[in-house]
Amino acid sequence: MLNDLIVNGILAGLGGIIIFVPQIALLFLFITILEDTGYMARVSFIMDKLLRPFGLNGRSVIPLMSGVACAVPAILATRTIQSWKERIVTIMVTPLMSCSARLPVYTLLISLVIPRYYVFGFINSQGLVMMLMYLIGFVAAIFSAWLFKMFVKAKQRDFFIMELPVYRLPRWKNIFFVIFDKVKIFLFDAGKIIIAISIVLWFLSSRGPGKDYAETEKLYEAKAELPETTQDELNQLQAQKLEHSYAGWTGKIIEPAIKPLGFDWKIGIALVTSFAAREVFVGTMSTIYSVGSEGENLPIREKMMAEKRPDGTPLYTLAVGISLMLFYAFAMQCMSTLAVVKRETGTWKWPIIQFVYMSALAWVSSFAAFQLLS
Repeated sequence: MLNDLIVNGILAGLGGIIIFVPQIALLFLFITILEDTGYMARVSFIMDKLLRPFGLNGRSVIPLMSGVACAVPAILATRTIQSWKERIVTIMVTPLMSCSARLPVYTLLISLVIPRYYVFGFINSQGLVMMLMYLIGFVAAIFSAWLFKMFVKAKQRDFFIMELPVYRLPRWKNIFFVIFDKVKIFLFDAGKIIIAISIVLWFLSSRGPGKDYAETEKLYEAKAELPETTQDELNQLQAQKLEHSYAGWTGKIIEPAIKPLGFDWKIGIALVTSFAAREVFVGTMSTIYSVGSEGENLPIREKMMAEKRPDGTPLYTLAVGISLMLFYAFAMQCMSTLAVVKRETGTWKWPIIQFVYMSALAWVSSFAAFQLLS
């Protein structure tokens, strides 16, 4: 039991996140270079006139750009915005920027459902979809800011004044320490959550209520001892065990709400656990499919690719992949961000509005994408 917990619970969950460290380090590298050269402040001046019609100002650029790394420090960065209205609008739309926690989700799903070929002979199709996901988040943030501008009322008027730092070459030592610190925070903060959730998920996936789970487990143990039993038969029994487990029972409860989006109960489990942090999706899927595919030493991508619906058709089609990516692009699945919004605004009103409008946007966009692409 201890061996199963370590291999299929803790290591499976952590392994799904650690492999994405290089991509996250590159993301922080380019953002830090922009800041260290002094160019980010100039971006604020350049963008001020463009952002004013949408209810934002030049200072909103820094939180929005920081939101590409993490929404929590980005929302804290809105303290430099003097206008209450523009600060509230910036806080409400910043989580729509594709943060680094979404990067593992995008990377996994794009490699799973987007075929790799070259557009115009040199543009990688998977890289192009990744860029479009970031662009979709930015467009959604700008459009949402324009809507909030009309609903949020304030008499105070803000004037944009900022001292420009001198241009200079990036200090590589500082950049290295910033990247190291950010990656360490990402790993340890996410890691603590993932370990806890992986242990809980392992327990929920390897135990079940009633007789169905116990009978399936006995049948599996009996079949495993027979030399003529094939691996496919064992995998089918493992899938039945998972379906009758506590985790499967939880996923079945929310399945009616997510079935129109193309999601099954396994994805439903990942959606629930992702409210702790978006990147937990990958660790959750790694844990679920490790428990459900005992004896196979395959990457999580291969296990998900082999997943079938009850009628035998593949589960992770292009329609499901795009629908799931859009859901993660728009849904407010980060408890830390909601807590920071509450602290910065001093009321639960704004985080509740934020959670409701982002969840509705995620469901509608995912529903539309799945129905159009199916």
